[in-house]
Amino acid sequence: MIELEGVPELIDPVMVAAFEGWNDAGDAASTAVAHLDREWKGEVFAALDAEDYYDFQVNRPTVWLDGGVRKITWPTTRLSVVRVGGEKPRDLVLVRGIEPSMRWRSFCNELLGFAHELGVELVVILGALLGDTPHTRPVPVSGVTSDPDLAQRMDLEETKYEGPTGIVGILQEACTHAGVPAVSLWAAVPHYVSQPPNPKATLALLNRLEDLIDVRIPLGELPEDARAWQVGVDQLAAEDSEVAEYVQTLEEARDTAELPEASGEAIAREFERYLRRRDGGPTGAAGGHATADGGDSPGAWNPKDNPGGRARPPKPPRPGAGDDEESSED
Repeated sequence: MIELEGVPELIDPVMVAAFEGWNDAGDAASTAVAHLDREWKGEVFAALDAEDYYDFQVNRPTVWLDGGVRKITWPTTRLSVVRVGGEKPRDLVLVRGIEPSMRWRSFCNELLGFAHELGVELVVILGALLGDTPHTRPVPVSGVTSDPDLAQRMDLEETKYEGPTGIVGILQEACTHAGVPAVSLWAAVPHYVSQPPNPKATLALLNRLEDLIDVRIPLGELPEDARAWQVGVDQLAAEDSEVAEYVQTLEEARDTAELPEASGEAIAREFERYLRRRDGGPTGAAGGHATADGGDSPGAWNPKDNPGGRARPPKPPRPGAGDDEESSED
């Protein structure tokens, strides 16, 4: 641990963490924490020692010039603190970094040491995975926890997942074993357009976080960026009839699955968020990405692949094709 400066006594602190890498499809989660840090002018107070957790051949340091002096920025995880004002001010401890290459248990223990020292009452870990979700519909965000009591109290799902996991899953379990309440919020990113940035998924994570910890998050230009992103994907997808048909299939499946919820709690949540904002309410890498089934999803559409600036999503698989080949649900 490298402590950079002292931290004042915090008010009802919540730790919000996100890590670049396998748990961060479309960079949606790490961008969400970066947004909080930028909007509330976070002050970095500590950083983990990069030598302990990172393989520099995988996550390389960068060299830059500061007034003619060459300096090095090492890949690591940094902690900052922001104060959310309003009638009930509270502090957020923001953890932003890269999924470690090694010593995950020590990594989690060090973060939990900070949480204990700062009196953190809740740890919220943001993640994003690739899923069979259409870009034209609201981004699904699931809230999960390993604590049955917390699941009931905060209207969350009790996780039943089994399979490969990343640092988000490991940190959540470490919190549970240490007796620290922990929640993971997962946004589903369309697997056919997974390249960053994905402002729509980032916005969905921030909206869900806002509901969870009861603060108002300044969104800045993010809603407009999300709309522009969707329009851009609409235009590119419409150029290929097979892709357009595939997106329509995803839309029909999504609409059918969520029809009961659309008439109940989902509408109520959106209406409550609208009222809070209208009334000014409380202020407040390599190796692919996680997928809904825990695997990696190759072949995602990269708009930068075409040097002319116009790219197409990959053609969706034909029914029955590739039955003898290994595939994933994504």
